[in-house]
Amino acid sequence: MPDERQLQPAKLQDGDRRAFFVKLGVGSLSIAAVGAVGFGYQFLSPNVLFEPSPILNVGKPESYPPDSVTLDANSGIYLIHSNEGFFALGAVCTHLGCLTAWKPELGIIACPCHGSKFSRTGEKIEGPAPRSLPWYRVWLSEEGDLMVDRSTTIRSMQFLRV
Repeated sequence: MPDERQLQPAKLQDGDRRAFFVKLGVGSLSIAAVGAVGFGYQFLSPNVLFEPSPILNVGKPESYPPDSVTLDANSGIYLIHSNEGFFALGAVCTHLGCLTAWKPELGIIACPCHGSKFSRTGEKIEGPAPRSLPWYRVWLSEEGDLMVDRSTTIRSMQFLRV
């Protein structure tokens, strides 16, 4: 028959082992609970994307010389002062969203990424772009400034005469 002293260390080892697994289980559940609370908080908190206003004040009509094409790269528009009046075009290529460039020596708007070409009025000339550049609504504010609404597309050839 085994001695009392031999059984005692085995009992302590079983108790230590059990305590270890209890601590491991409680720790794992605690980590899972903290993760669930974190994801729950992120899910319930508002996820707002602040975007700039689609309406732009582009200045006085006098600041644009006749027969000019002006790129506003920050807002992605061209403001064009033609003989017929003012109009605004989207400056983002309709193919893959690259910013286009005005080429005054050729009289066209060209996409540097994939070679799409557009006329001065935004009509597609060639390239992989599926459609022409959009025309945006242009009007005069009460203060006499030109305003462009990038959220409102209009039919082409609608000019603002000033």
